[in-house]
Amino acid sequence: MICMKNVSYVINGVLGIAVIVLFILHFTGNKHAALPSKTTVSFSGESTSVMPIAYIKVDSLLWNYSFAREMSDQITKKGEDMRAILTQEARKFQTDYESFQYRLQNQAFATQQRAEQEQQRLQRQQQTLAELEEKLTREWNDYSMELNLQLRDTIIAHMTEFNKTKKFHLIFSNSSSDVVSPIIIADDVYDITNEVIDFLNKKSLLNK
Repeated sequence: MICMKNVSYVINGVLGIAVIVLFILHFTGNKHAALPSKTTVSFSGESTSVMPIAYIKVDSLLWNYSFAREMSDQITKKGEDMRAILTQEARKFQTDYESFQYRLQNQAFATQQRAEQEQQRLQRQQQTLAELEEKLTREWNDYSMELNLQLRDTIIAHMTEFNKTKKFHLIFSNSSSDVVSPIIIADDVYDITNEVIDFLNKKSLLNK
């Protein structure tokens, strides 16, 4: 299903850049003390300091993570089963409609009233088919959302356990998806929501 993904990518991209900028400000600003960085050894043997952040390639994660593939397969199968039901009903309607057209053209109905009754039946059948399509689409969307939420919660839980030993302050995703957001794990020290709210409210009061 298409849910304005292009717009979502742009918004998430902007948010990702904003978060990185805020992250740098937290390290370089006078208001907050710098957090410790990790020390690694380069190929040349020299030690270098890097900030305690990391990123994950979402496409690779979703493609190579077996549980993600299982969820994807289940969603795909559910869609195929629903399409099969809809296709069967659509073919039945098409057969009935073609039969009606043939009988109408060959004046096979006993009376005009009988022809009108058959036409009304086909209209109700067509309406029922449209309602079935809407119902199956809604069920598929709900099913997909449920499995995506299950996958997201599983990834976050496992990543939290993974980070107990890695101790990254921030873990980003290199792109957005319906499952993984731009920020996967973030230390509360980087949450400046209340500061921003206070700042914006003060600005609003000054502009009145």
